[in-house]
Amino acid sequence: MDVDLLPDGVVLADADGTVFRVNAAAVRMLDRPAEKLLGMHISDALPLDDLAGNTWFDCMRPYSGLSTRTRLSESSWHTHEGVELLVTATLVRDERRGQVRQLVVSLRTAKSRARRDRARSDLVATVAHELRSPLTGVKGFTATLLNNWDRFSDQQRQLMLETVDSDADRLSRLITDLLDAARIDSGRLVLRPEPVDLVEATRRILENVAAGSGLRMEVTAETDLPRVWVDPDRFAQVVTNLLENAQRHGLGVREVVVRRPSRFPDGVALEVFDFGPGIPEEIRTRVFTRFWRSGDRGGTGLGLYIVKGVVDAHGGEIEVCDGDRGGACVGVWFPENVPDVLRDSPRP
Repeated sequence: MDVDLLPDGVVLADADGTVFRVNAAAVRMLDRPAEKLLGMHISDALPLDDLAGNTWFDCMRPYSGLSTRTRLSESSWHTHEGVELLVTATLVRDERRGQVRQLVVSLRTAKSRARRDRARSDLVATVAHELRSPLTGVKGFTATLLNNWDRFSDQQRQLMLETVDSDADRLSRLITDLLDAARIDSGRLVLRPEPVDLVEATRRILENVAAGSGLRMEVTAETDLPRVWVDPDRFAQVVTNLLENAQRHGLGVREVVVRRPSRFPDGVALEVFDFGPGIPEEIRTRVFTRFWRSGDRGGTGLGLYIVKGVVDAHGGEIEVCDGDRGGACVGVWFPENVPDVLRDSPRP
């Protein structure tokens, strides 16, 4: 294979450290013509330093280091112009613990890592903003009450304390979402499944939501639906997140339906319809990505990610489609019988 076709830079040196081959990508990254690099010692051909001024060649010691090494792990170095490169190398030996016969150095730019770092910083900023918002309310009202307690009536104090309580609940939910996302990532989501009537469970959840928000919703349900094996607390989390997603991004909840779908007859599905413009087909799988957000309506981007993680842990299915009266429909299906994935799931 022609090394000039590789996207990463490649520099080859012989047993004496003399460069005898460079590809086009290495020429661009090192900003030196190939004619000048060929015949140079590898220490001069790669004038790379770390942030403390130490050189790559002196630190890595590819020819005089441990005789058992066959590879130098990737690390970050900088050219004299300040360009960051990620450098790794393979040490080719004639025999185990033998002398290095050939040194193959690979170079690639750190732009992709920088983009990932920026993405992580954006995520941290998003989560910090979501956490700070309710915390600011808690701090503001508690400070006001402490400093001016006698100036407020009992009704005013109660209103402030109710707001503090609501913000504290919101803060607790955000922290729970972050912890659950980490558990899903690591496969440590704990389930306590039991036979549950999803119609009655959904009605109770909607009553609790209505008590806290004043939003009244009814359940449209088929009759004679079987009980399914779910964790009641996790199911409540799924329903709450679907309702919140429809309220925040779908312009409100149109309808909540519990039925036995024809596509999955051996289980029960919960479907939440909204009034929004719908979700384009090309991004329907992306809405379940961790920290993925669309539009400017805020949120951590964890709600649907957690929903999918919980449904998958139950051996269920999740689907996004168009509503029959417009808007979007997010449906989750749970199997009637205990699936193998629940038998093997972590126990508390």
